[in-house]
Amino acid sequence: MTMMRTTIPTTTQWTMMTNKPDGKPGRAVLVLVAAGSSSRMGGKKKEYLPMNGGTVLASAARIFLQTLPFSVVAVAYPATQTPGKSEENGRACREALFSDQAVASFHTSAQTEFLFVEGGATRQQSVLNALEAVAEQCGGENPLVFIHDGARPFVSAQIIRDCHTAAAQYGAAAPAMQPTDTQKETDAQGFVTRHLTRARLAAVQTPQAFRFQPLLSAHRAAAQQHIDCTDDTEIWDRFAADGKTYRPTKIVAGSHENKKITYPSDIPAPPASVDAPCIRTGLGYDKHVLVTGRTLMLGGVAIPSDKGEAGHSDGDVLLHAITDALLGAAALGDIGSYFPPDDAQWKDADSKQLLATVWNDITAAGWSLGNIDCVIALEQPKFLPHRTAVCASIAAVLGVPTEQVFVKAKTGEKTGDVGTGKVIEATATCLLFRR
Repeated sequence: MTMMRTTIPTTTQWTMMTNKPDGKPGRAVLVLVAAGSSSRMGGKKKEYLPMNGGTVLASAARIFLQTLPFSVVAVAYPATQTPGKSEENGRACREALFSDQAVASFHTSAQTEFLFVEGGATRQQSVLNALEAVAEQCGGENPLVFIHDGARPFVSAQIIRDCHTAAAQYGAAAPAMQPTDTQKETDAQGFVTRHLTRARLAAVQTPQAFRFQPLLSAHRAAAQQHIDCTDDTEIWDRFAADGKTYRPTKIVAGSHENKKITYPSDIPAPPASVDAPCIRTGLGYDKHVLVTGRTLMLGGVAIPSDKGEAGHSDGDVLLHAITDALLGAAALGDIGSYFPPDDAQWKDADSKQLLATVWNDITAAGWSLGNIDCVIALEQPKFLPHRTAVCASIAAVLGVPTEQVFVKAKTGEKTGDVGTGKVIEATATCLLFRR
């Protein structure tokens, strides 16, 4: 069994999964089963298909993490006999899970430990592998463990809470729906052998919640006796429910929406009313002569240098290129039409204010920024020590996260006007979008 893990939990994380004195639940464990072959999905791994800005697997995990506190999430990924393939499968599973920013935030903040465990030949073996991996972390503690299909992304917070409440009281719980059709038991030849009472039947779903230690012991017993069960509630009822310490599985209300994705048609299509965004790119370029007695301004930051840009305004070649790129993408003109160089009011103007004026008009037209990428051509001084401050300054003017702005620099290799320190050039590209 191969296992990948992230972060190490402290002993205080392993709070017993009972109702605390303050009425709030303690921490629990989540096992997501995503080790199947997805044979009915046309060769596509159904848990990794896109959904809600992430994947099916990430959607299934997110609702749990946002409903209850979980110390550990163990994900079973497909097993393989091909050398080196297991690590590849584990990485694919990890990428699918953390494709959702909300799920990834639990990892980056170390609120939850994530284990990626190689599954087995059957679902039952995959669950046991995951439970064994979790057992190494929780020692003798006995939290509640939720077993959930990674391809069942439509579970509700209410079902999760109901399973928690019932399992905390009885030891085991699962959601189920009463069948809508009359059920019959048949023999191998297709003849009815028993007429079942529909009112007493339950079509069981996941999550299924149990006390951890007795479920682990039950799984081990089933494996030792080579007994195959249809789901974890059968394992629990056969090996853990003794009628004294633990009772048989308690059924809570399931939901028709809590279906398991099996076929491509089970994945909902995007709402028809949602229009694709309009995307525009822009290109800006500017060039200024370098002279003594002027401050070298780049992105609104004064850079120590013996030369600065000559210009009607403060000469910030980088902000001028960005301004032109943004105006071009929005089809609103160019920097010269906005701020004519022969107009005295723009003499020595702060280029950050010029960019802010333009950006107000662009956002008022409904545009948002995807990103800006810039290149400065400058021989001296070195730009790298100032890059962080310059990117932050540009982002502040536009009111966007710093990661949406990037600036890099090239030299002229001592050749041409750039290489001999006569001029500075800047090129900027941008992406704008609106719905």
